[in-house]
Amino acid sequence: QVQLVESGGGLVQAGGSLRLSCAASGNIFSITAMGWYRQAPGKQRELVAAISSGGGTNYAADSVKGRFTISRDNAKSTVYLQMHSLKPEDTAVYYCNKVRDWVEWGQGTQVTVSS
Repeated sequence: QVQLVESGGGLVQAGGSLRLSCAASGNIFSITAMGWYRQAPGKQRELVAAISSGGGTNYAADSVKGRFTISRDNAKSTVYLQMHSLKPEDTAVYYCNKVRDWVEWGQGTQVTVSS
């Protein structure tokens, strides 16, 4: 079973940057495709970026393409989300989880972008 702990969120002005981290416990991390998701108030949770188990194949939603980069360090069982050129509409709680067969969600990390 994989357990997830997200960190790195905060309050940032529009145009700023943040780097989120997700530490995973469990011995299957290195063979699991992982994703970063976000949920804004009143909206459904959405997948914003994903990365294959080996890190060679990535996905980014159109809304974040060119601004967000997902990466992973399998030796540290950690997945990252580097966010640049942040916009107020990026404000949300950000979570990581598997791309398929979700495990229990972590507490997430709040990202707030002020205009």
